[in-house]
Amino acid sequence: MKKFIDRNYLEINSVEELIESNSPDLDCSINLVNPSDFKINKFFYKNIGKKHNWVDRLIWTDKKWIDYSSNQNVKTYILKVKNEFAGYFELIFHKEDNEVEIAYLGLLEEYHNKKLGSHLLATAIKKSFNTNVRRAWVHTCTLDHKNALKNYLARGMKIFKTETISI
Repeated sequence: MKKFIDRNYLEINSVEELIESNSPDLDCSINLVNPSDFKINKFFYKNIGKKHNWVDRLIWTDKKWIDYSSNQNVKTYILKVKNEFAGYFELIFHKEDNEVEIAYLGLLEEYHNKKLGSHLLATAIKKSFNTNVRRAWVHTCTLDHKNALKNYLARGMKIFKTETISI
């Protein structure tokens, strides 16, 4: 049975366009995974994605995960709350286009509704512009968290493309 979903592509063209969020009232940190560790990417992809139909990578072998996460153009950041994993984002640097794709961004379910998503996104946007790119972009769809699109718009991102796809 086919299901139709709406997908929105959003962009932000400078860090000056970022609308900051209030800092969460929790003891949290966001740090680059260095050296890369494919198990972290795989863990977050599976655990966050299970509610949002993230399925493309479920068939990946460990070698494919290693190749992806160790690619010099991929940077993974993890959010910890009191030293416990809470969320993550992956940035893919597209040097040929001078842009950064926020490829995946999400929180483990137990950390929803704590204002961490806006903090995580604001940090992802700032990290994207650390390399003097012309824009950062992301796509989200109706399968993602109900507040995802609102969060992107609230941080200053603008929709540049929409489409309806069937899955």
